Amino acid sequence: SRPHCCLDSVPTRYLTNGQPSVERFPISFKTHFSGNYFHHVVLGIYCNGRYGSLGMSRRSDLMDKPLTYRTLSDLIFEFEDSYKKYLHSVKKVKIGLYVPHEPHSFQPIEWKQLVLNISKMTRTEVRKELEKFARDMRMKILKPSSAHSPMKERSRGKSLSPRRRQASPQRRACRRDKS
Repeated sequence: SRPHCCLDSVPTRYLTNGQPSVERFPISFKTHFSGNYFHHVVLGIYCNGRYGSLGMSRRSDLMDKPLTYRTLSDLIFEFEDSYKKYLHSVKKVKIGLYVPHEPHSFQPIEWKQLVLNISKMTRTEVRKELEKFARDMRMKILKPSSAHSPMKERSRGKSLSPRRRQASPQRRACRRDKS
């Protein structure tokens, strides 16, 4: 089932597209309350060394957060504390990569580059993971997971690519000449 997209990426992408200094990325929360699980998505924003969010919710403290949080973990913990007020316990947090600023981009949104099972981690562990991820994001080291090919171990002498017909000697010579 699709998470309740409180602010689907389409409107917010356009609201902030003209602001290249504002980086946008999806944040989703899985919470538990009264025997049921709930999903909530907001758009995380990063600008001038501060974090905040844009979103929509019936609860004012579960949507927009001002650009005042020094670290990504401060922002996430603020959401966690807000959920506690409504007796929801946060089980998982998923954070995606920056959303491109190009309005006509066909690049799919990377919704879950980092997945943290918060209910099984200490706050110190969560902070450490979030800050490492945030640092890599700011340096734009992270690439969409779809760009990564799965790692396979090679057996000695075996190729991972499908078998191809042997090229004729004449074709091999032409390849060498071109290089």
